[in-house]
Amino acid sequence: MSIRKRVAVIGAGSMGSQAMWRLAARGAEVVGYDRYAPGHDRGAAGGESRIYRAAHLGEPGYIPLLRLADRMWEQLQAETGRSLRRRSGSLVMGEGASPSMRLLLSTSAAHGLDHEVLDREELARRYPQHRLPDGHTAVLDRLGAVIRPEASIQAAAARAEQLGALLHRYTTVREVVPAAGGGVRVVTDQGTDHVDAAVVTVGPWINTLLPDLPRTIEVRRVVCSWHLPTRHDWFAGGAPPFVRATPHDCFGIPSPDGISVKLGLSFKYHAPVPEPERLDRTVRPEELGIFRELIGELMPDLNPDPIRMSAYMEGYTKSGNPLVG
Repeated sequence: MSIRKRVAVIGAGSMGSQAMWRLAARGAEVVGYDRYAPGHDRGAAGGESRIYRAAHLGEPGYIPLLRLADRMWEQLQAETGRSLRRRSGSLVMGEGASPSMRLLLSTSAAHGLDHEVLDREELARRYPQHRLPDGHTAVLDRLGAVIRPEASIQAAAARAEQLGALLHRYTTVREVVPAAGGGVRVVTDQGTDHVDAAVVTVGPWINTLLPDLPRTIEVRRVVCSWHLPTRHDWFAGGAPPFVRATPHDCFGIPSPDGISVKLGLSFKYHAPVPEPERLDRTVRPEELGIFRELIGELMPDLNPDPIRMSAYMEGYTKSGNPLVG
């Protein structure tokens, strides 16, 4: 269905760049704004890699959306000629009797997802990089993949521009309000524009731009660390990205160059960020402790001393679900 409207997309990151692409493809006159430029490292998309998972630990209703996303990733690669995702499979590990793992298995079976349950012995045979505590199990999601986030954002934004979108880089939007005569008024540090509708995808800047939003968005500081294996064969067998469910609450992604492994932590480890423009990007030695503990218990063939640590930020709703409306 064609869209004959002038639409502003505010924030050209993970969500905004894709929104620009799809709106432009459907005939909308798209005007994008970003306070930096697509692919920057100040938001939630930094760090060179993300996990695509079809087998989801959360609500079953996401499965059709994840399947659509899978098709759209393939379409974006085809339209841009860029390699944006590597199909590697992915692992989810956790307590076999936990509600989240039981839900993952029942949902995967109900939706016919291509997956396999691996017990402790089978995981050790196929993926000796990992250790499973007693009572834990692993699920191999064969549709899992590693996404290149910065490249994907730039590719989607560039494709939108090819389709006629206009993107204002390094432009800060100060205000988005209903216009008196209808539509939306967009006020930036460069001037004012009028559009029929606006899509706001500013991530951790949402509270600054829309302070009266009825739902609270909590901005958190996310720390990731990169570690070298101590075994030369650590990446043998594909070394898929992985998620460790409660109680460990972490994830890991082998780097695209096959040299290191990026580790990240779940929400409960993330410190609040009072103001996005004042994100503390310095990672201190004491923040390494939890990474060292996880490596010692679950991935002993990684060097606990990182070659890199970086801080990013992300906005979260109380439920952990995306906010659309």
